[in-house]
Amino acid sequence: MADEQQFIEDGLQRTQIDEFFADELGRAGYGGMEVAKTPMGTQIVLKAEKPGMVIGKGGKNIRKITTELEERFDLEDPQVDVQEVDEPDLNASIVADRLANALERGWYFRKAGHTTIDRIMESGALGAEIVLSGKVTGARSRVEKFNRGYIKHNGEPAEEIVDHGVATAVMKLGTIGVQVKIIPPNAELPDDFEIYEDVEVEDYVADVDGESVEELLEGESEETEPVSEPDVETGTSDEPDVDEDVVEEEVIEETEEFDDVEVPDGDDVEDDLEDLDAAVEEELDEDTEAEAEELMDEMDDEAADEEGDDE
Repeated sequence: MADEQQFIEDGLQRTQIDEFFADELGRAGYGGMEVAKTPMGTQIVLKAEKPGMVIGKGGKNIRKITTELEERFDLEDPQVDVQEVDEPDLNASIVADRLANALERGWYFRKAGHTTIDRIMESGALGAEIVLSGKVTGARSRVEKFNRGYIKHNGEPAEEIVDHGVATAVMKLGTIGVQVKIIPPNAELPDDFEIYEDVEVEDYVADVDGESVEELLEGESEETEPVSEPDVETGTSDEPDVDEDVVEEEVIEETEEFDDVEVPDGDDVEDDLEDLDAAVEEELDEDTEAEAEELMDEMDDEAADEEGDDE
């Protein structure tokens, strides 16, 4: 059998066993189970509000449950252990079953929801949520939610930390589904943090490869040494020496490239600018006179043409 198919069958069997216990041990306050397969057989731990009712007089009920597990679910040598729930108000399965029973007895859903979630928070829970879905008050289905405190809805904390419980209330108008989520007290959430006062940092800093914090800092300072400034009094510096002859040769080569270029003086530049302005003005005057002469000639020609037409 493939591993995937085996996982599916194990999960289906676990769900069927859980439903069987919820039906058989509802009056005893069934609070969940844990199943573990061992070389000696199958170890099942039951959590109940009233362990005495689960065991029965002289162990009659527990023997009946063991026989049912062997015949119905093909478990090899099931060993059932019953544990009492310390705080029933913090067990989601027990709370959901109580709330469903209260609705069946005629409690108004808002009163039942607020009363139940207040009891959960008074027991020390960090957060709780109750969801009622179905025909709560009329023929039309709807969903009602009651929230208190802090609750996780997704991710690993929602699966590992949050306790889930489901129950069903059978009413005259129809069934009402009850879902309860509880974060127990002292739960370690991944986003929790603590602040320590008057604590040495070295006590909480782990050593890297056996090196202390001081050694790591010294190693960083050696790798990135700052450039030292020259000493004003002595005129010395820790920087490496540079050959001055090489620097002078490079400067000389750069200056030689511009020796043939003549740089005019300031007076010569001003004279050149004045000559340029005068030449521009002369060109503009000549262009203007030429345009004026052309216009006059055109006007004379037009006047001569008009006189010829009149004659």
